[in-house]
Amino acid sequence: MHGNAPVPPAAGLKRNWRTPAVIVVCGCLIAMIGFGPRSALGLFLTPMSNAQGWGREVFALSVAMQTLLYGTAQPFSGALADRFGMVRVLIAGALLYAAGLYMMAQATTPGMLYLSSGVLIGFGLSGCSFNLIISSFGKLLPESWRSTSFGAGTAAGSFGQFLFSPLGVGLIDTFGWKTALEVFAVLMLLIIPLAFAISTPRANEPTGGTTARPGQTQTFRQALAEALGHRSYVLLVTGFFTCGFQLGFVTVHLPSYLIDRGLSVQIGGWTLALIGLFNIIGAMGSGWLGNRMPKRYILSFIYFARALAVIALITLPASPVVTLIYGAVTGLLWLSTVPPTSGLVALMFGTRWMAMLFGIAFFSHQVGGFLGVDLGGYLYDRTGSYDIVWWLGVLFGVVSALINLPIV
Repeated sequence: MHGNAPVPPAAGLKRNWRTPAVIVVCGCLIAMIGFGPRSALGLFLTPMSNAQGWGREVFALSVAMQTLLYGTAQPFSGALADRFGMVRVLIAGALLYAAGLYMMAQATTPGMLYLSSGVLIGFGLSGCSFNLIISSFGKLLPESWRSTSFGAGTAAGSFGQFLFSPLGVGLIDTFGWKTALEVFAVLMLLIIPLAFAISTPRANEPTGGTTARPGQTQTFRQALAEALGHRSYVLLVTGFFTCGFQLGFVTVHLPSYLIDRGLSVQIGGWTLALIGLFNIIGAMGSGWLGNRMPKRYILSFIYFARALAVIALITLPASPVVTLIYGAVTGLLWLSTVPPTSGLVALMFGTRWMAMLFGIAFFSHQVGGFLGVDLGGYLYDRTGSYDIVWWLGVLFGVVSALINLPIV
């Protein structure tokens, strides 16, 4: 495996400048830019709610809508990318995402916030997320690159979290939350030129880089029917719900939870940044391990370890040290579920309809995220505490650790 070796023409690449290394680097940059602003939205909950006189549930509901629409649209955007190629979907997603961030900065009513943060960003994310990047890697790269590149694409999204969280804190402190959102909107447009480097062929063009199996000639309906009748796929999709529940709640509510416990907003920003930084290690390590041991064991360990990390955070006395250690440990486990999950989808069904089938798994993830984000705001406004949601995350983590074990 040589970093500058060109992808064979059979892989559907028509320009020799798109070597595996170029594809991976440009795909990782897109994942970093796309994941960054979304992962930093929790920093805007308190200043935006205070400025507009809203309870936390208003902002939380907008992000919960975003999370659900992101997941709902993902199988469809994946199917469009599988059918018509990746570039069009990525560009449309980036434009919607940028428009949503800009309109979010101008929102003065809950309805405007739901439209911008909820609808536009939600649909935009489905068109330019790391899920599609991983699908492109699966189609364009040699099989020997696949698991490691899945880890790299996931890790790049986490580096976006590491980069955008302190950037968001700095922009909010210096220029205010409105300008911070507008800067994020402009940065989103950088995805457009990068998209051409990871362009995939249309469905009727050669796709020699994909896994060869009889199912590669399936229609999307046949692929969908096969997947939904596959017990291990259903278990995988069900377990991914927990990942979304935990990630959605922590991303949006952790900064405010820490403020409630007497810590500074900077600690919240740096904790999210540490999660992103350490997930670079976790995602790359998960992708590397996926070539060397059963992926179901990796997933089971991740879910159980997450539950233990939450127990430590909420039962130990609040301090910067405890919080930052939690961020580091959680970062190792954060999106490290994605390489084994996407790898299992590719192993079960090949890569022809991978964007769609991983999109369905991701829909389950985002339903969990919707509940985590919305329950956090709803229960906080009614009980003044996040404790119930934290313990639900622990319960779901243990259950998911168990249901991933029978996957074959």
